Amino acid sequence: MNFLKSYRLNDLRYEIRGPVYEKALDLESQGYTIIKLNIGNPAPFGFDAPDEIVHDIILNIRNAQGYSDSRGLFAARKAVMHYTQNLGIKEVAINDVFIGNGVSELILLTMQALLNEGDEVLVPSPDYPLWTASVALSGGKPVHYLCDEQADWNPNLADLERKITSRTRAIVVINPNNPTGAVYDKDILKGIARIAEQHQLIVFADEIYDKILYDGSVHHPMATMVEDTLCVSMGGLSKNYRAAGFRGGWLILSGAKHRAKSYIEGLTLLASMRLCANVPTQYAIQTALGGYQSINDLILPTGRLYRQIQYAYNRITAIPGLTCVKPKGSLYIFPKIDLSQFHIASDDDFVYDLLDEQKVLVVAGTGFNYVNNDHFRIVCLPSIDDLTLALDRIETFLESRRK
Repeated sequence: MNFLKSYRLNDLRYEIRGPVYEKALDLESQGYTIIKLNIGNPAPFGFDAPDEIVHDIILNIRNAQGYSDSRGLFAARKAVMHYTQNLGIKEVAINDVFIGNGVSELILLTMQALLNEGDEVLVPSPDYPLWTASVALSGGKPVHYLCDEQADWNPNLADLERKITSRTRAIVVINPNNPTGAVYDKDILKGIARIAEQHQLIVFADEIYDKILYDGSVHHPMATMVEDTLCVSMGGLSKNYRAAGFRGGWLILSGAKHRAKSYIEGLTLLASMRLCANVPTQYAIQTALGGYQSINDLILPTGRLYRQIQYAYNRITAIPGLTCVKPKGSLYIFPKIDLSQFHIASDDDFVYDLLDEQKVLVVAGTGFNYVNNDHFRIVCLPSIDDLTLALDRIETFLESRRK
């Protein structure tokens, strides 16, 4: 007898660490050096977590030996609660905050607590693929609404509303956006809130990059727009505080919580079943949110993040046949390939052949559930020297395929 994986895994994809990533590992085992532009992991590129965060974890490590409350340490949740007050989010109480092992765990918990077989969730296209996978893994059906490249990758509200059915339960908003780098317009966010309220849908707001903004862009928290339905907002330490490996995230309930008592009971049950999030990292949350926000230095025009993402954008858009909407936030750029100019069949072929020939690893746009097969994502965390080498190789590869 053969032991088979769950049927729910059959169509799941996570291309950030998918087959092309496995191919890169195989090439490394053969002695090749791979330039990895596939994952937003700050530490390997020299972006260290602030010293005070590390110090607080070390200082409290003996206090972190036991389980915490399943929602999280009181001090950590209170710090998040105070943070919501600074953002203008109304009526968030201490028990409206859940601490998780990164936002990734919380995404799956929120879907498992909500969905029955065949329930639908509206997810942006392109998206961070963990959302699509978590919906499907929880028995639901991800339905992708379009984000418009011609409108700075803002969601298309007409397309979103057109895809609502009697089975739709929720709308996912990823802002600032991964993979496009978009920061959504306030009027668009208000429109999503009104649609959600009209159709009584939960809004899930993935705002893990809310402090990584460029050129004066402003992030508007989704929870400040939603009043007459439930809003579930998510943030964490991984990106703003460069502490991805510490796995510290939080979930905030706001809006019409009185209409979601059963759902919140389910969420609390699932949080209890995993006992608690890792406790050492929880001791860093209060320090992170209340301390010096060093991310602000990195996103200034003189800051390393700003300089690198601007450099990558300028280099990419200087290559004939590539275009790109200028990113307003996050860590990525999402170029488009004019396939008619190259002997390239699709983004998948581009990504695989680029890795095989030039030893540069990027992710295909279809890996983010984008409807067209002509985009790819670049992570802009490497130094300008490393980005220069990678972009030189991308340009060389494209010239070799130019018609």
